[in-house]
Amino acid sequence: MLLELSEKTKELKSKLEVFMVEYVYPNEQLFEEQLNRAESRWQIPPIIEELKEKAKEQGLWNLFAHDTNYGPGLTNYEYAHLCEIMGRSLLAPELFNCNAPDTGNMEVLMKYGTEEQKERWLKPLLNGEIRSCFSMTEPNVASSDATNIQGSIIREGNEYVINARKWWSTGAIDPRCEIAIVMGKTDPKGPRHEQQSMVLVPLNTPGVEIKRHLPVFGYDHAPHGHGEIHYNNVRVPVSNLIYAEGKGFEIAQSRLGPGRIHHCMRAIGAAERALELLCNRAGDRVAFGSALADKGVIKEIIAESRIEIEQARLLTLHAAHKMDQEGAKAARKEIAMIKIVAPRVSISVIDRAIQVFGAAGVSEDFPLAAHWANARTLRLVDGPDQVHLRDIGRLELKNYQK
Repeated sequence: MLLELSEKTKELKSKLEVFMVEYVYPNEQLFEEQLNRAESRWQIPPIIEELKEKAKEQGLWNLFAHDTNYGPGLTNYEYAHLCEIMGRSLLAPELFNCNAPDTGNMEVLMKYGTEEQKERWLKPLLNGEIRSCFSMTEPNVASSDATNIQGSIIREGNEYVINARKWWSTGAIDPRCEIAIVMGKTDPKGPRHEQQSMVLVPLNTPGVEIKRHLPVFGYDHAPHGHGEIHYNNVRVPVSNLIYAEGKGFEIAQSRLGPGRIHHCMRAIGAAERALELLCNRAGDRVAFGSALADKGVIKEIIAESRIEIEQARLLTLHAAHKMDQEGAKAARKEIAMIKIVAPRVSISVIDRAIQVFGAAGVSEDFPLAAHWANARTLRLVDGPDQVHLRDIGRLELKNYQK
């Protein structure tokens, strides 16, 4: 069942919807134009900072923060409704300081960071002055299982020495990216889930080498991008350790639950926008003597899309509510289910919209192709479908064990 939203959430939702219509959608094309006119695509288009200031002025800032010391203090269920709205545009999340991986990194620092770490890194991240990246995934191991991580973090006196080859560090190419959270092994011989630790590594530290930029289906995702980073005998003070040695896996798990809710609701928002574009196109486009909207096959795919979106939304909101009430561990099965369902639905709806748009659908004149690439990537982000299907099956079978 759907829960009644608080008045605060209703107000934020209404303001966010207006902001999207007045400022975000009309400036998507301007963002691309400014990006393409710049000397390098790795520069920040001025419209980004302009819209960020407008969002701050309207109180639409750090909406993800559950702690009222840092943001509005919404529950996962409440914030999910806002995430869906932001997901309608790939430009939107950063404008409200609700972009990955910064949200996850900020949540880690809020929960586990020392006062010194919060002052040095959390504060400028909350203000949107810098950006961050998360270096966990490695090219030589199946990184969906965090215990496979091979990067080493060895203590020598009052320093940690880091040697690791990481990739898909989102945001690493952004000129404002100043800090990475790096996951590696501090105790290779310890218990399987206590071998890993996380440390803060400023990207200007000697030995940090950004080897290359990694496009996604040909999209460079400028000006943020995804990078392969090599940490070559990188030394940081022991005070850069997050929480404690051996707690890396625990920290990783704690940031995944809310992050998956965010990803899924944004994917649903992308599907909603695709369906909206599909319906408008079907009404305007004439083929073989009548509007596309008059053709039975078009009505059928519109109906299928609406059904799928509603199912995915309800399942995701259910998972968010259960996580609020019982914690991420209790909601593990529901979170795994939405991680499979939401990207699949988003891909399906966007694909139908592309088909209705024809050649225009795969062009850069409309946002469909970029949203499709993003949704397809989500079937790998935070673990591929097969990992989550395995977990769902295993948890379901427990109900029948005697």
